[in-house]
Amino acid sequence: MSEALQLPVIDLSSEDRLSTAKSIRQACLDLGFLYLVNHGVEEELIKEVFEHSKKFFALPVEEKVKFAVKNHRGYTGLYDEKLNTSLNAAKGGAKESFYIGTLAENQLNQWPSEEDMPSWRSTMEAYYKKVLSAGIKLISLIALALNLDEDFFQKSGALSKPMAFLSLIHYPGDVDSSREREYGAPAHSDYGMVTLLLTDGVPGLQVCREKSEQQRVWEDVPSISGAFIVNIGDMMERWTNCLFRSTMHRVMPTGQERYSVAFFLEPNKDCIVECLESSCSESCPPRFPPIRSSDYLEEGIRLAATASTENHRINI
Repeated sequence: MSEALQLPVIDLSSEDRLSTAKSIRQACLDLGFLYLVNHGVEEELIKEVFEHSKKFFALPVEEKVKFAVKNHRGYTGLYDEKLNTSLNAAKGGAKESFYIGTLAENQLNQWPSEEDMPSWRSTMEAYYKKVLSAGIKLISLIALALNLDEDFFQKSGALSKPMAFLSLIHYPGDVDSSREREYGAPAHSDYGMVTLLLTDGVPGLQVCREKSEQQRVWEDVPSISGAFIVNIGDMMERWTNCLFRSTMHRVMPTGQERYSVAFFLEPNKDCIVECLESSCSESCPPRFPPIRSSDYLEEGIRLAATASTENHRINI
């Protein structure tokens, strides 16, 4: 049995920003995971998003595949997010997803018609905007946590046109238990900046503190109603010279149907990700060369297509 984690709870509405930033810093140093409450996304909107998500995934497969993923947007079916298909053991997770990209490029997104699914698009767009706003506020606190000006990432242009993806995820409860080493989502770390996740309360999410250890110890991440589970991604780990941690995690089947909604906040595609001055010194020089954000993310996607099952960086 896995132990249950006690993650710090961060109040986004707190007026004591320095104290909040200090708590975020400790969370990111320790594990890179935290809960975010009072984030400004209304309970009613969250409820509607989950209801609309369930309606879509309840459609017949032949209807869902009409939205087959293009330009990283749209539907991916069970086991479709695969690894290197030349490896017999390689397979994707026991989940299906629907991806919505930045609304600034809405022409690339795929939407069910208003006739077939009334208010589906407007609900997802409203949620996207609300979570983006919360994410940007969180990034300001992360800047403070890094001993930077709170508007550092805004002034650097990282958030002028952020690349953000919303992912609706469905884990069926009746997965094929005869499959070897079945996962809802195999062990991975997110390769972006920061992830904000909501779940329906069904367990399954686990983290591993030490991803380099041969014998991994997994700990359950309980859900808190209405709270985001936030985790730092590989890009932020790189930005901070490995000061902040991008922690390996996975989703295990529990025999229960499970829904989650993940929001992946990434910087402007032309943003240069290079070691922050507050994260390096003579004794701790930069570990990585500067890289353009879009180049880094594209490399992450390429590696995800060729990595082994245990290291496949897919989204939760």
